[in-house]
Amino acid sequence: MDLPLLIDPSSQTNGFIFVRIQGGFHDIRNSICDVVVVARLLNTTLVMPEILSTTSSKGISSQFKSFAYLYNEDQFVLSLAKDVKVVRTLPKDLKGARRKKEIPVFRVPYAASPSYYLLRVLPVLKKHSVVEIVISEGGCLQSILPPHFEEYQRLRCRVAFHALRFRQEVQDLSARILQRLRAPGRPFIAFDPGMTREALAYHGCAELFQDVHTELIQHKRSWMIKRGFVKGKLSVNSAEARLKGSCPLMPEEIGILLRAYGYTKDAIIYVSGGEVFGGQRTLIALHAMFENVVDRTSLSTPWELSRLYGQEVNLVNAPPAHPFTEEVKKRAAWKNAGPRPRPLPPPPARPKSYNIEGWWGWVAESDNEPDSTVMELRTNAHKLLWEAIDYAVCVEADVFIPGFDRDGKGHPNFASLVMGHRLYQSAASKTFRPDRKEAVKLVDEIRNHTYQANHTWLTSVRRHLRKTLLDGIIEASNNSKPSSFLSHPVPECSCSRHNANEVSKNSSVPSASQIWTALGVSHQCPAWMDAGPVSQTKDKENEDDLADDDSISGLFFAPSGVNQGGGEAEVGTKEENQFEDQDELEGGER
Repeated sequence: MDLPLLIDPSSQTNGFIFVRIQGGFHDIRNSICDVVVVARLLNTTLVMPEILSTTSSKGISSQFKSFAYLYNEDQFVLSLAKDVKVVRTLPKDLKGARRKKEIPVFRVPYAASPSYYLLRVLPVLKKHSVVEIVISEGGCLQSILPPHFEEYQRLRCRVAFHALRFRQEVQDLSARILQRLRAPGRPFIAFDPGMTREALAYHGCAELFQDVHTELIQHKRSWMIKRGFVKGKLSVNSAEARLKGSCPLMPEEIGILLRAYGYTKDAIIYVSGGEVFGGQRTLIALHAMFENVVDRTSLSTPWELSRLYGQEVNLVNAPPAHPFTEEVKKRAAWKNAGPRPRPLPPPPARPKSYNIEGWWGWVAESDNEPDSTVMELRTNAHKLLWEAIDYAVCVEADVFIPGFDRDGKGHPNFASLVMGHRLYQSAASKTFRPDRKEAVKLVDEIRNHTYQANHTWLTSVRRHLRKTLLDGIIEASNNSKPSSFLSHPVPECSCSRHNANEVSKNSSVPSASQIWTALGVSHQCPAWMDAGPVSQTKDKENEDDLADDDSISGLFFAPSGVNQGGGEAEVGTKEENQFEDQDELEGGER
């Protein structure tokens, strides 16, 4: 099939595409990029995408609606002016036809091919002048396109990294949080746990918790199996899944790796993500290893967050919902009953709340999950803003490490998009991509004698994390890119600078030129880009000096009576680092 010519968007188009997008933050971002490419492919006018997570929510501010609740509409339209014609609403006649449900609707699959749109959608579009597309799985176009579609891949990058700017209130609060993180003058580490209930259920990691959360995960997995999202048994050996690298790394395991790598106990750790399944209890071990574990709530004030949400309806004092008809009949029967003693009246309707008792209640009562309350719908809309702030902070972080990034298993998640953005923005940015299978093996080796971490084990951990800085990117090209182009937007959206012959001051951190060479980037950047400074890693620390104030015996959890930070411990750690560097120079990885 011949590729359609890239017609200027100002010329005559084939009609309008109206899009409704379901899902969370990463699903929305991925879907918007795909639908812009589809609009360009079909030479259509794109109506501003509708984000159902905001339009279906009750009680959110009327100041921000749908797309504008999360992103800057003006920036989106202007940035794509030379690629796709974007309008804010449908014309009046087509808007009326949509209300009457007279326009064709396509529920497109997750990774539809260009042929699907050219052969199935385009003829209907030309006939009716408008089609509605519903995206419910976080994307509507296959990740890897044929070679002659390379310009369409670049369009994806222009949408994701230039057109999709958060609205001004989100940008302002993100900038203030970044300023507060950098106020101490030290680099900070962004950590995304990736421990969502859906991910844990999909990969069968319920037994990692051993409490009520296990039941919640199994309930979700049962729901996924019945609807065909998961092909497998309900009961999965979580210990085996963890050893295979299928489960997220727990915050405690990430803390052990970072401390073993050499980051001191006063390092700043920013915990991102809209949900850490299991609550703050799962972060106790991380807090024990690092003194400065923070998140967006500890770095912002309630007033700043309320300003972000805008003026909302007060749901706390809202009138209670009317009782069900059956309950009314029961109460009426009780009132009309005979003389005493009479049975007690039926108890009032139990309000649904997300506490342990409430969870046990609906898990035991039904295979389906209860409908979301109005407050929960509002919270879901707020989560989009929370994750937008976390996204902006993680992209700009000096170091980023994910607890779970799918690795091509299932649809991309928050961490996948962050790592793709960091790779596009600055190839030399320090992004650890630990191999979970290898990381679990290393952690288990030291699990029973954490206080006596030996030099050989420390060297193994540091080598592994250093290796992932480059090898992890190459592995993502093979595993993650087939599922999500934005998780690895190279080499299509990258170029090599003419003066990119820099050598990283820290030999353990690959430079941008080394990364581009390994990934086969052959495009030369235009001359105007050479005038700017070449991207360097923001982490200015010399790894040879990391952990100078930590003794090997108390590397993770300081036992009582152990004096950390003494002179002998300092000298000992420097000698360990020197031996390690000498070992790498002489033999490398054996």
